[in-house]
Amino acid sequence: MKTIGILTSGGDAPGMNAAVRATVTAAHNAGMTVFGINRGYAGMMNNDYIELTPAYVADLINRGGTVLFSARSKEFCTEEGMAKAIANCRARGIEGVVVIGGDGSFRGARDLSERGLPCVAVPATIDNDIACSDYTLGYDTCLNTIVDMVDKIRDTSVSHDRVMFVEVMGRDAGWLALNSAIASGATAVLLPEFEWDFERDVLAAIKREQEHGKRYFIIIVSEGCTATKDAENKMSVDELAKRTQAATGIESRGGILGHIQRGGTPTVRDRLFAAQMGDYAVKLLKNSTGNRVVALKCDELVDYNIFEALKMSKSIDKKLYTLVNG
Repeated sequence: MKTIGILTSGGDAPGMNAAVRATVTAAHNAGMTVFGINRGYAGMMNNDYIELTPAYVADLINRGGTVLFSARSKEFCTEEGMAKAIANCRARGIEGVVVIGGDGSFRGARDLSERGLPCVAVPATIDNDIACSDYTLGYDTCLNTIVDMVDKIRDTSVSHDRVMFVEVMGRDAGWLALNSAIASGATAVLLPEFEWDFERDVLAAIKREQEHGKRYFIIIVSEGCTATKDAENKMSVDELAKRTQAATGIESRGGILGHIQRGGTPTVRDRLFAAQMGDYAVKLLKNSTGNRVVALKCDELVDYNIFEALKMSKSIDKKLYTLVNG
Protein backbone atom coordinates (compact mmCIF):
# COMPACT_ATOMS: atom_id res chain seq x y z
CA MET A 1 0.00 0.00 0.00
CA LYS A 2 1.07 3.54 -0.78
CA THR A 3 -1.75 5.53 0.84
CA ILE A 4 -3.68 4.83 4.02
CA GLY A 5 -6.25 6.55 6.19
CA ILE A 6 -6.54 6.78 9.94
CA LEU A 7 -9.55 7.57 12.13
CA THR A 8 -10.60 7.55 15.76
CA SER A 9 -14.07 6.44 16.71
CA GLY A 10 -16.29 5.93 19.75
CA GLY A 11 -15.48 7.40 23.15
CA ASP A 12 -12.22 9.33 23.34
CA ALA A 13 -9.38 7.79 25.31
CA PRO A 14 -5.96 9.11 26.39
CA GLY A 15 -3.37 7.59 24.05
CA MET A 16 -5.43 7.99 20.89
CA ASN A 17 -3.33 10.97 19.80
CA ALA A 18 -0.15 9.09 20.62
CA ALA A 19 -1.39 6.23 18.41
CA VAL A 20 -2.18 8.67 15.58
CA ARG A 21 1.33 10.09 15.87
CA ALA A 22 2.92 6.64 15.86
CA THR A 23 0.89 5.51 12.86
CA VAL A 24 1.74 8.59 10.80
CA THR A 25 5.43 8.38 11.71
CA ALA A 26 5.67 4.67 10.85
CA ALA A 27 3.75 5.13 7.60
CA HIS A 28 5.94 7.99 6.40
CA ASN A 29 9.07 6.03 7.30
CA ALA A 30 7.68 3.30 5.04
CA GLY A 31 7.13 5.77 2.19
CA MET A 32 3.34 5.94 2.60
CA THR A 33 0.96 8.90 2.43
CA VAL A 34 -1.51 9.25 5.31
CA PHE A 35 -4.92 10.91 5.37
CA GLY A 36 -6.52 11.68 8.70
CA ILE A 37 -10.28 11.16 8.64
CA ASN A 38 -11.97 13.59 11.00
CA ARG A 39 -14.98 12.52 13.10
CA GLY A 40 -14.69 8.81 12.46
CA TYR A 41 -16.97 7.03 10.04
CA ALA A 42 -19.18 10.12 9.73
CA GLY A 43 -16.18 12.06 8.39
CA MET A 44 -15.36 9.21 6.02
CA MET A 45 -18.79 9.68 4.42
CA ASN A 46 -18.72 13.48 4.57
CA ASN A 47 -15.32 13.96 2.91
CA ASP A 48 -13.73 15.34 6.08
CA TYR A 49 -10.12 14.38 5.29
CA ILE A 50 -6.75 16.00 5.96
CA GLU A 51 -3.29 14.87 4.89
CA LEU A 52 -1.13 14.13 7.91
CA THR A 53 2.63 14.63 8.03
CA PRO A 54 5.17 13.89 10.76
CA ALA A 55 5.38 17.64 11.45
CA TYR A 56 1.59 17.86 11.89
CA VAL A 57 1.55 15.11 14.53
CA ALA A 58 4.87 15.89 16.21
CA ASP A 59 3.36 17.44 19.34
CA LEU A 60 0.47 15.03 19.87
CA ILE A 61 2.12 12.44 22.09
CA ASN A 62 1.25 14.21 25.37
CA ARG A 63 -2.26 15.34 24.45
CA GLY A 64 -5.43 13.66 25.65
CA GLY A 65 -8.61 13.33 23.61
CA THR A 66 -8.28 12.94 19.85
CA VAL A 67 -7.10 15.53 17.36
CA LEU A 68 -9.13 13.69 14.71
CA PHE A 69 -12.30 14.07 16.78
CA SER A 70 -14.98 11.41 17.10
CA ALA A 71 -18.63 11.02 16.15
CA ARG A 72 -21.29 8.36 15.83
CA SER A 73 -23.18 7.76 12.59
CA LYS A 74 -26.36 5.77 11.97
CA GLU A 75 -26.02 6.40 8.24
CA PHE A 76 -22.71 4.56 8.12
CA CYS A 77 -24.48 1.40 9.30
CA THR A 78 -26.42 1.29 6.02
CA GLU A 79 -25.13 -0.16 2.74
CA GLU A 80 -25.47 3.26 1.13
CA GLY A 81 -23.45 4.89 3.87
CA MET A 82 -20.64 2.36 3.69
CA ALA A 83 -20.56 2.59 -0.11
CA LYS A 84 -20.23 6.37 0.12
CA ALA A 85 -17.43 6.06 2.67
CA ILE A 86 -15.50 3.58 0.55
CA ALA A 87 -15.95 5.68 -2.60
CA ASN A 88 -14.56 8.74 -0.83
CA CYS A 89 -11.51 6.75 0.29
CA ARG A 90 -10.96 5.37 -3.20
CA ALA A 91 -11.11 8.89 -4.64
CA ARG A 92 -8.06 9.78 -2.54
CA GLY A 93 -6.23 6.57 -3.35
CA ILE A 94 -6.66 5.27 0.20
CA GLU A 95 -6.02 1.52 0.12
CA GLY A 96 -6.38 0.71 3.83
CA VAL A 97 -7.44 2.31 7.10
CA VAL A 98 -6.20 2.21 10.69
CA VAL A 99 -9.20 2.39 13.02
CA ILE A 100 -8.51 3.43 16.63
CA GLY A 101 -11.38 2.75 19.03
CA GLY A 102 -13.47 0.16 20.83
CA ASP A 103 -15.64 -2.77 19.83
CA GLY A 104 -18.20 -0.60 18.02
CA SER A 105 -15.38 0.86 15.93
CA PHE A 106 -14.12 -2.66 15.26
CA ARG A 107 -17.48 -3.65 13.79
CA GLY A 108 -17.20 -0.74 11.36
CA ALA A 109 -13.67 -1.86 10.43
CA ARG A 110 -14.98 -5.39 9.88
CA ASP A 111 -17.78 -4.15 7.62
CA LEU A 112 -15.38 -2.07 5.52
CA SER A 113 -12.94 -4.97 5.23
CA GLU A 114 -15.76 -7.23 4.05
CA ARG A 115 -16.56 -4.72 1.31
CA GLY A 116 -13.02 -4.50 -0.01
CA LEU A 117 -11.37 -1.75 2.06
CA PRO A 118 -8.78 -3.44 4.33
CA CYS A 119 -8.79 -2.13 7.91
CA VAL A 120 -6.60 -2.74 10.96
CA ALA A 121 -8.11 -1.89 14.35
CA VAL A 122 -6.19 -0.64 17.37
CA PRO A 123 -7.94 -1.08 20.76
CA ALA A 124 -8.44 2.25 22.52
CA THR A 125 -11.04 2.52 25.26
CA ILE A 126 -10.80 3.46 28.92
CA ASP A 127 -13.10 0.53 29.79
CA ASN A 128 -10.44 -2.13 28.96
CA ASP A 129 -13.29 -4.31 27.68
CA ILE A 130 -11.86 -5.48 24.35
CA ALA A 131 -11.88 -9.25 24.78
CA CYS A 132 -9.01 -10.09 22.43
CA SER A 133 -6.54 -7.77 24.16
CA ASP A 134 -5.25 -7.80 27.73
CA TYR A 135 -4.90 -4.03 27.55
CA THR A 136 -6.53 -1.12 25.73
CA LEU A 137 -5.14 2.37 25.18
CA GLY A 138 -6.43 4.88 27.70
CA TYR A 139 -7.10 2.41 30.47
CA ASP A 140 -3.97 3.13 32.51
CA THR A 141 -4.39 6.90 32.27
CA CYS A 142 -8.03 6.66 33.33
CA LEU A 143 -7.17 4.34 36.19
CA ASN A 144 -4.55 6.77 37.48
CA THR A 145 -7.05 9.63 37.25
CA ILE A 146 -9.60 7.67 39.28
CA VAL A 147 -7.10 6.74 41.99
CA ASP A 148 -5.94 10.36 42.22
CA MET A 149 -9.56 11.53 42.65
CA VAL A 150 -10.32 8.84 45.24
CA ASP A 151 -7.22 9.83 47.20
CA LYS A 152 -8.62 13.37 47.36
CA ILE A 153 -12.08 12.12 48.32
CA ARG A 154 -10.44 10.12 51.12
CA ASP A 155 -9.24 13.36 52.73
CA THR A 156 -12.83 14.49 53.23
CA SER A 157 -14.01 11.02 54.20
CA VAL A 158 -11.35 10.84 56.93
CA SER A 159 -12.03 14.37 58.16
CA HIS A 160 -15.76 13.75 58.67
CA ASP A 161 -15.88 9.99 59.44
CA ARG A 162 -18.00 9.44 56.34
CA VAL A 163 -18.95 6.62 54.01
CA MET A 164 -18.21 7.73 50.44
CA PHE A 165 -19.68 5.91 47.44
CA VAL A 166 -17.72 6.73 44.27
CA GLU A 167 -19.14 5.81 40.87
CA VAL A 168 -16.60 5.21 38.10
CA MET A 169 -16.96 4.54 34.39
CA GLY A 170 -16.69 1.23 32.57
CA ARG A 171 -20.17 0.64 31.11
CA ASP A 172 -20.88 -3.05 31.81
CA ALA A 173 -17.23 -3.86 32.52
CA GLY A 174 -15.81 -3.58 36.03
CA TRP A 175 -12.09 -3.32 35.28
CA LEU A 176 -11.80 0.34 36.26
CA ALA A 177 -13.83 -0.14 39.43
CA LEU A 178 -11.98 -3.25 40.57
CA ASN A 179 -8.43 -2.08 40.01
CA SER A 180 -9.06 1.42 41.34
CA ALA A 181 -10.58 -0.16 44.45
CA ILE A 182 -7.48 -2.31 44.96
CA ALA A 183 -5.12 0.60 44.31
CA SER A 184 -6.97 2.99 46.61
CA GLY A 185 -7.54 0.55 49.47
CA ALA A 186 -11.32 0.75 49.23
CA THR A 187 -13.61 -0.88 51.78
CA ALA A 188 -15.61 -2.64 49.07
CA VAL A 189 -16.30 -2.64 45.34
CA LEU A 190 -19.52 -3.31 43.44
CA LEU A 191 -19.11 -4.80 39.96
CA PRO A 192 -21.62 -5.75 37.24
CA GLU A 193 -19.81 -9.07 36.69
CA PHE A 194 -20.67 -10.36 40.17
CA GLU A 195 -24.01 -10.44 41.93
CA TRP A 196 -23.91 -8.12 44.90
CA ASP A 197 -26.05 -7.72 47.96
CA PHE A 198 -26.45 -4.51 49.95
CA GLU A 199 -26.39 -6.22 53.34
CA ARG A 200 -23.46 -8.51 52.55
CA ASP A 201 -21.25 -6.34 50.33
CA VAL A 202 -21.88 -2.92 51.83
CA LEU A 203 -23.13 -3.06 55.41
CA ALA A 204 -21.12 -6.16 56.41
CA ALA A 205 -17.97 -4.69 54.84
CA ILE A 206 -18.38 -1.48 56.83
CA LYS A 207 -19.03 -3.38 60.05
CA ARG A 208 -15.94 -5.55 59.49
CA GLU A 209 -13.70 -2.52 59.18
CA GLN A 210 -15.38 -0.80 62.13
CA GLU A 211 -14.36 -3.78 64.26
CA HIS A 212 -10.76 -3.03 63.30
CA GLY A 213 -11.11 0.55 64.45
CA LYS A 214 -11.71 2.24 61.11
CA ARG A 215 -14.02 5.29 61.09
CA TYR A 216 -14.21 6.20 57.38
CA PHE A 217 -15.14 4.03 54.39
CA ILE A 218 -14.79 4.30 50.62
CA ILE A 219 -16.82 2.06 48.34
CA ILE A 220 -16.16 2.04 44.59
CA VAL A 221 -19.19 1.41 42.38
CA SER A 222 -19.00 0.53 38.70
CA GLU A 223 -21.55 2.45 36.64
CA GLY A 224 -22.88 -0.90 35.42
CA CYS A 225 -24.26 -1.39 38.94
CA THR A 226 -26.25 1.84 39.03
CA ALA A 227 -28.15 2.17 35.76
CA THR A 228 -31.86 2.99 35.95
CA LYS A 229 -33.91 3.04 39.12
CA ASP A 230 -36.36 0.41 37.87
CA ALA A 231 -33.60 -2.12 37.14
CA GLU A 232 -33.52 -4.96 39.62
CA ASN A 233 -30.76 -4.74 42.22
CA LYS A 234 -29.46 -1.48 40.78
CA MET A 235 -29.43 1.86 42.53
CA SER A 236 -27.60 5.15 42.23
CA VAL A 237 -24.69 6.02 44.50
CA ASP A 238 -26.93 8.61 46.17
CA GLU A 239 -29.50 5.92 46.93
CA LEU A 240 -26.76 3.65 48.27
CA ALA A 241 -25.60 6.48 50.53
CA LYS A 242 -29.10 7.15 51.86
CA ARG A 243 -29.69 3.48 52.65
CA THR A 244 -26.30 3.17 54.31
CA GLN A 245 -26.79 6.23 56.48
CA ALA A 246 -30.24 5.00 57.54
CA ALA A 247 -28.86 1.56 58.43
CA THR A 248 -25.62 2.59 60.16
CA GLY A 249 -26.12 6.16 61.36
CA ILE A 250 -22.84 7.09 59.64
CA GLU A 251 -22.98 10.18 57.45
CA SER A 252 -22.81 8.92 53.85
CA ARG A 253 -22.36 10.61 50.49
CA GLY A 254 -22.42 9.55 46.85
CA GLY A 255 -20.35 11.03 44.05
CA ILE A 256 -19.95 10.44 40.31
CA LEU A 257 -16.52 11.16 38.85
CA GLY A 258 -17.98 11.54 35.35
CA HIS A 259 -16.14 12.57 32.20
CA ILE A 260 -13.05 13.84 34.01
CA GLN A 261 -12.00 10.17 33.78
CA ARG A 262 -11.71 10.36 29.98
CA GLY A 263 -9.30 13.27 29.72
CA GLY A 264 -5.77 14.12 30.63
CA THR A 265 -2.20 13.56 29.55
CA PRO A 266 -1.60 9.88 28.72
CA THR A 267 0.67 7.93 31.04
CA VAL A 268 3.98 6.44 29.96
CA ARG A 269 2.32 3.04 29.62
CA ASP A 270 -0.33 4.38 27.24
CA ARG A 271 2.29 6.24 25.20
CA LEU A 272 4.48 3.16 24.87
CA PHE A 273 1.68 0.84 23.80
CA ALA A 274 0.31 3.48 21.43
CA ALA A 275 3.70 3.68 19.72
CA GLN A 276 3.96 -0.09 19.40
CA MET A 277 0.39 -0.66 18.25
CA GLY A 278 0.48 2.13 15.67
CA ASP A 279 3.71 0.79 14.21
CA TYR A 280 2.31 -2.77 14.16
CA ALA A 281 -0.86 -1.64 12.36
CA VAL A 282 1.16 0.08 9.62
CA LYS A 283 3.28 -3.03 9.06
CA LEU A 284 0.12 -5.10 8.54
CA LEU A 285 -1.29 -2.66 5.98
CA LYS A 286 2.08 -2.30 4.26
CA ASN A 287 1.79 -6.03 3.56
CA SER A 288 -1.80 -5.55 2.33
CA THR A 289 -3.14 -7.39 5.39
CA GLY A 290 -6.51 -6.15 6.59
CA ASN A 291 -9.48 -7.26 8.66
CA ARG A 292 -7.20 -7.52 11.70
CA VAL A 293 -7.13 -6.28 15.29
CA VAL A 294 -3.84 -5.46 17.00
CA ALA A 295 -3.84 -6.86 20.54
CA LEU A 296 -1.62 -7.26 23.57
CA LYS A 297 -1.47 -10.82 24.90
CA CYS A 298 0.90 -11.81 27.71
CA ASP A 299 2.96 -8.63 27.07
CA GLU A 300 3.39 -9.49 23.39
CA LEU A 301 1.79 -7.77 20.40
CA VAL A 302 -0.27 -10.10 18.23
CA ASP A 303 -3.10 -9.68 15.73
CA TYR A 304 -6.44 -11.42 15.27
CA ASN A 305 -9.05 -11.68 12.56
CA ILE A 306 -11.74 -9.11 13.43
CA PHE A 307 -14.52 -11.72 13.25
CA GLU A 308 -12.61 -13.91 15.70
CA ALA A 309 -11.83 -10.95 17.97
CA LEU A 310 -15.45 -9.82 18.21
CA LYS A 311 -16.55 -13.31 19.29
CA MET A 312 -14.09 -13.50 22.19
CA SER A 313 -15.10 -12.98 25.82
CA LYS A 314 -13.16 -11.44 28.68
CA SER A 315 -13.75 -12.15 32.34
CA ILE A 316 -12.48 -10.59 35.54
CA ASP A 317 -10.22 -12.70 37.75
CA LYS A 318 -12.21 -13.49 40.89
CA LYS A 319 -8.97 -13.65 42.88
CA LEU A 320 -8.57 -9.91 42.32
CA TYR A 321 -12.18 -9.34 43.35
CA THR A 322 -11.62 -11.17 46.64
CA LEU A 323 -8.68 -8.86 47.43
CA VAL A 324 -11.30 -6.21 48.13
CA ASN A 325 -14.52 -7.98 49.00
CA GLY A 326 -13.09 -11.09 50.58
